Amino acid sequence: MTEELERTTRINYLFDFYHSLLTEKQRAYVELYYLEDYSFSEIADTLKVTRQAVYDNLKRTKDLLEDYEANLGLYSDFIRRQQCYQQIREYIKNQDFNKIDAVINELETLEEE
Repeated sequence: MTEELERTTRINYLFDFYHSLLTEKQRAYVELYYLEDYSFSEIADTLKVTRQAVYDNLKRTKDLLEDYEANLGLYSDFIRRQQCYQQIREYIKNQDFNKIDAVINELETLEEE
């Protein structure tokens, strides 16, 4: 996956987790740019603002999403859970049942945090 695609995917996940913490305006910018794949010019035309305003709002909103993640960690917990599920699948496939208990304990720890 390219670096740009990884960044876009990350922002999409962060948006999924934290969109309710954003203003309607912030949600509109992110939805148009990251979900609808609008260009800065198209967003500017749609929202009747300048391209610079689009850039500034997207930058601030992206930074805000990263701040929410740094403080709340919902996305990183999600990634950890996905890794645990993958490990369980592999251990079942390899019939390594002793290791499954350790992964389940890790999942339980995540739920307690």
